[in-house]
Amino acid sequence: METTPNPITDAITAFYSAFQRKDWAAMAAMYHPEAQFQDGAFQLTSGKEVGAMWEMLIKSGKDLEMTFSEVRGGGHSGSARWDAWYTFSKTGRKVHNIIRAEIEFKDGLIYRHRDHFNFWRWSRQALGLSGWLLGWSNFLQNKVRQTAMHNLQKFMTQG
Repeated sequence: METTPNPITDAITAFYSAFQRKDWAAMAAMYHPEAQFQDGAFQLTSGKEVGAMWEMLIKSGKDLEMTFSEVRGGGHSGSARWDAWYTFSKTGRKVHNIIRAEIEFKDGLIYRHRDHFNFWRWSRQALGLSGWLLGWSNFLQNKVRQTAMHNLQKFMTQG
């Protein structure tokens, strides 16, 4: 039985396959210039920023491993689950993050990308006791966002 090609699931599969290869340039090329990205650490408003984020994360994630599954799509949007295993550089703690991605396309490129994960679960793994105690709070979430954005801006100016 033949399956009908689905450009949305094909694009999502290509994106996460590039991620598995740690090919940040291929990932960045898949974003629309006006792309927006949002997750627990970043709120980005341009394809340039999003591409730089993936480059920074891949280059700094020396032991980063990831898998993806549950790719779905139709129309102009799709979704996937992806799992990441890495050592959080600030604490040296091992993290296994489970992420649900929602992706919208425009002109054949990623236009809106939202990654959802359990921030408290992540913070307990990445930060230890402080994550356990404060991972549910807006205070810690805002601190993580501020630090992530500072690191990205620094990375982009040094690039």
